[in-house]
Amino acid sequence: MSWTFLIIAGLFEVVGVTGIQMITKGERKKGFLVLILGFAISFSLLGMAMEEIPLGVAYAVWTGIGTVGSALVGMMFYNESKDRLRIVFIGIVVVAVIGLRIVS
Repeated sequence: MSWTFLIIAGLFEVVGVTGIQMITKGERKKGFLVLILGFAISFSLLGMAMEEIPLGVAYAVWTGIGTVGSALVGMMFYNESKDRLRIVFIGIVVVAVIGLRIVS
């Protein structure tokens, strides 16, 4: 169950980062609400996951999910670069997260 909490925590980190982007685009009230709720849920679930998953692994997976998710949201909704090399390196992060799961 801890890994499920960790994955969901990573997804809610993406929600929090999306709130930051909303604030920078002028949607201040809604952006702050999304940011606060996203990170509050994310940190809560991360804490629950860390009861069984070691700190280093949990943090690496959480930030990896957040990094990949935020990059994908940026490409899909905020017209960020879809350069092939960027996508290759995002794939490397995904492989690293899966590798941590396999060896942990």
